[in-house]
Amino acid sequence: MRWENLTPDSGHSRADAALFGAEAVVTRTFDTPEFRGITFHEIRARSIVNRVPGASRMPFEWTVNPYRGCTHACVYCFARKTHSYLDLDTGLGFDSQIVVKVNAPELLRRKLSSRGWQGEHIAMGTNVDCYQRAEGRYRLMPGILAALRDHANPFSILTKGTLILRDLPLLRQAAEVTDVGISVSVGFTDETLWRTVEPGTPAPERRLDVVRALAGHGIGCGVLMAPVIPFLSDRPDQLRATVRAVAAAGATSVTPLVLHLRPGAREWFMAWLAHHHPHLVTRYERLYAEGAYAPKWYQRRITRQVHDLAQEYGIGPTRAGMPRRIPTAGPAGPSTAEPTQLTLL
Repeated sequence: MRWENLTPDSGHSRADAALFGAEAVVTRTFDTPEFRGITFHEIRARSIVNRVPGASRMPFEWTVNPYRGCTHACVYCFARKTHSYLDLDTGLGFDSQIVVKVNAPELLRRKLSSRGWQGEHIAMGTNVDCYQRAEGRYRLMPGILAALRDHANPFSILTKGTLILRDLPLLRQAAEVTDVGISVSVGFTDETLWRTVEPGTPAPERRLDVVRALAGHGIGCGVLMAPVIPFLSDRPDQLRATVRAVAAAGATSVTPLVLHLRPGAREWFMAWLAHHHPHLVTRYERLYAEGAYAPKWYQRRITRQVHDLAQEYGIGPTRAGMPRRIPTAGPAGPSTAEPTQLTLL
């Protein structure tokens, strides 16, 4: 690994060069079952609030990512390419070489206090999961959430991690002063598929338990049904089973997203596909022949099916203008009140 790629003299862009210097890296391993085989690179980052490129399809402009790499090890993860910027492997290296921005909370608090910051929405969990296993040890999110709460700065979280429930009090406090959006990612409920395609994540049912728990505390939580994996989780009966489970968990919305395969992720996913489902390789080469995204006709078909099922089960996609605030009245314990809707992102 060549950390000097991100030093000011490396010839990389100013955005990359400003991340951190080689002298700021401390590498650690922990001989515990949950972290065995994982290497953590602790850095003191130079910035933490990142502007999303203008060409991005994302519906937000600013993100905070306290980690790089992810032990969820999802074979399709589009963020794999970012590891190549550090000369790290985008396959197993992405799953086991985790960069930890240990000063993320203090950097964020400083940014939110600066004159130039206008209180724009900040999205988290959109690159790698901020509630992956590393968060259980490094505990960066409580400081991040406290900073956002103290500055009444709107934010959203997308996660596959059950650890978000640890921070429930902070989420409620933040929602008393600003808009907070929470969404859990559950693309399918097939446990056999889950074990091979998302091996480091909590099981789909455990993620739906998060939705139930949040709903029980009066916090509406949407589900990003992502990814819908062509030929593996897209049969009508599979889509129905997933939407039914999402509705039963008390989700306020379900929004489907078909698998996309960007460079870095595409190679790793196709290798996985060739090993586990070799008969599908040719079909994938045809479906994704035009680039990273499945054809529009396929995306529209999946979206229509999921939205029809959602309507049948009494939920729907997230829509602009729906209420987003967590109720401020009442105890923090379980509530019988109907959960309020929070935005997906």
